[in-house]
Amino acid sequence: MLKAYKFRIYPTTKQEEIIKVHFGACRFVYNWALEQKIKTYEQTKESISRFDLQRILVHEVKHSNEWLKEANSQALLASLVNVESAFTKFFREKAGFPKFKSKKNPVQSYQMPQHYSVDFEKQIIKIPKIGEVKTILHRRFEGKLKTATISRTCTEKYYISILVEDGKQIPNKQNFSESTTIGIDIGIKDFAVLSNGEKVENPKYLKNSLQRLKVLQKRVSRKQKGSQNRAKAKQRLASLHDKIANQRNDFQNKLSFRLISENQAIALETLNVKGMLKNHCLAQSISDAGWRIFVTKLEYKAECFGKTILRIGQFEPSTRICNVCGYHNGKLTLADRDWTCPDCKTKHDRDINAAINIKKFSIQEQNLIVI
Repeated sequence: MLKAYKFRIYPTTKQEEIIKVHFGACRFVYNWALEQKIKTYEQTKESISRFDLQRILVHEVKHSNEWLKEANSQALLASLVNVESAFTKFFREKAGFPKFKSKKNPVQSYQMPQHYSVDFEKQIIKIPKIGEVKTILHRRFEGKLKTATISRTCTEKYYISILVEDGKQIPNKQNFSESTTIGIDIGIKDFAVLSNGEKVENPKYLKNSLQRLKVLQKRVSRKQKGSQNRAKAKQRLASLHDKIANQRNDFQNKLSFRLISENQAIALETLNVKGMLKNHCLAQSISDAGWRIFVTKLEYKAECFGKTILRIGQFEPSTRICNVCGYHNGKLTLADRDWTCPDCKTKHDRDINAAINIKKFSIQEQNLIVI
């Protein structure tokens, strides 16, 4: 099973310069390869293979660009693989067309397929062309080292992500029943409402920091373009954005791990987040909640622990149906947080009722016997 481990690295000033050379070289090769594939298709209506690009890169491009020899050759070839993967996703998975990379983007990265080593005792990682880099190795791992990715964030912090083959098999899915399944209704007022009646408060990290963000953004706009003061102001703004992202990531990781640990199956509603973001009244709150990232965390944690993610259809009326008698309340609006069923007179909390229905619908689709 492949697992990724991410660590903070602390390169020296000289090592930072070498890392930046790698960023530039890999970006140059990626953009060159993308341009070659586009031009070849426009002229011949055929695609040029990664191996042909590799031959041209080694025998022609490197000779005319001597500075590329300062970078690790394996990292340059990895850029060609990334271009090939981007085109494969575009044609097979209907993803977006590959874009050229910009040197102005503060977030940069490059990959090393091999020839690096990790020393947990000395807390260092030996990287080709760079040498021994101080690293906070807060987690130990065992297995075969695969691709390593060195990245730089918008706050000038450097990280290394190591892909490890630990030799273990992906666990089989565990059996589940109604009692070991929990339904989750994701929302804005409460981040998650569970079918057992628990409500997880939405921390709203972006909204709580919005006033400070506006102040920092105004300071950036008032500084002269190209000045050192503007660069410092942009750095302060980036640091706050980074803090908000880290807070959200920490909250979602802890919540998703708890839900996966306590239940054998998680029932979720399929949401069209991209379509919901077109509602400008709710777009910022939806983005602040980060529903898609949370669902992704649930999915990969469930796969690692042998748990099951159940889904119900996007248009299932989970909110409008009474979970006791099945009455459909077509007059329910977004402003109605509580309602009473006209048939069975049951008083419903809108979100808890939706979570219970999500659980019931998902179990029915799995043809389980409700005990």
